[in-house]
Amino acid sequence: MVQYAKTAAVRRGILDACLTIFGESGFHGASMAEIARRAGISHTGLLHHFPRKEDLLMAVLELQDERSADYLARNAVLDAGADPLDVLRGMATTLIERDQRVGLVELSAVLTGEATATGHPAHDYFATRYRHIRSFMTRLFTRLGDEGRLSTDLSPTHLAALTIAATDGLHTQWLFDRAAIDVDGCVTSLMSSFVPELRPRPRE
Repeated sequence: MVQYAKTAAVRRGILDACLTIFGESGFHGASMAEIARRAGISHTGLLHHFPRKEDLLMAVLELQDERSADYLARNAVLDAGADPLDVLRGMATTLIERDQRVGLVELSAVLTGEATATGHPAHDYFATRYRHIRSFMTRLFTRLGDEGRLSTDLSPTHLAALTIAATDGLHTQWLFDRAAIDVDGCVTSLMSSFVPELRPRPRE
């Protein structure tokens, strides 16, 4: 048990170093030697845990997306009678709360730009991630539309894409001016413009 905890701590230290370095230099600009140095281990020790830089990248991406990936994996809630508005709030939270971890936001901004190239090792990951999130949110907006709870003529597909685009774009602006950009407030205001139930109730 002690050895397992030590191994887990070493792996987490490596991933924390990767968050910083990938965020600074991108995937291609980072070197295994620098990652090992920042993690405080030998190059050989790094290779013991992650034989290839691609293995590191995928582990970091899984760490980055662990909350939203878990939420998406439980999308059966839509078929279990759950209120789609509650599910939408939960999904928005998983997309927004990365604000609490600056390194993840920086990493996402760098890697999503790099990964648009089809040869990038994370290209398929991000393509699949966006496709799954769009599909999930499209289902939510479709349910809300079918229940007469939307106040827009935009299609559920467009609403899903616009919400994701706003979240990602606001995160990028937030990196440049954290005091001025309220990602949560802006995304909530956007969604409340077409989901009236999200609008704050007027004070009596």
